[in-house]
Amino acid sequence: MNKRHPVSSPPLPDRRDSVGYLTNWAARLLAKAMDERLGQLGLASGQLPVFFALAGGAEMTQRDLAKLAAIEQPTMAATLARMERDGLVTRRPSPHDGRSALVALSVQAMQRVPEVVAAVTEINERALAGLSKADAAALRTALRTVIGTLDPGADTGSS
Repeated sequence: MNKRHPVSSPPLPDRRDSVGYLTNWAARLLAKAMDERLGQLGLASGQLPVFFALAGGAEMTQRDLAKLAAIEQPTMAATLARMERDGLVTRRPSPHDGRSALVALSVQAMQRVPEVVAAVTEINERALAGLSKADAAALRTALRTVIGTLDPGADTGSS
């Protein structure tokens, strides 16, 4: 108890033991490092799900990209608008649905795929540098398990 809040409250858990706090902190640090590195290539970390989904030459609708990236449609619309403005994606009418468009990486963006892959690999390796290979693999497995528990329909890449 204190003078401002006369009702006592239970002791707060140490945030450094909170999985939510630690994963959020790590995610923010990774995004910052990615943005610093990807900025040199004209990209941002928030564009990576779109970039990698289309990097093999695929075309997808905005709705499918939003589902793949696990973000809301308005957020995907804004992401695609920025990417189109920056010359990273192109859109063309869908031959199957006149109400939607198919999104693809531009020729300019396709030429950057090797550099983007190298940049992402570099940041991931830097993030895991303090872990053994076994610990890094265990971390990936644990994160996939957490994601799958919180979002049972998520494709985490595990079998």
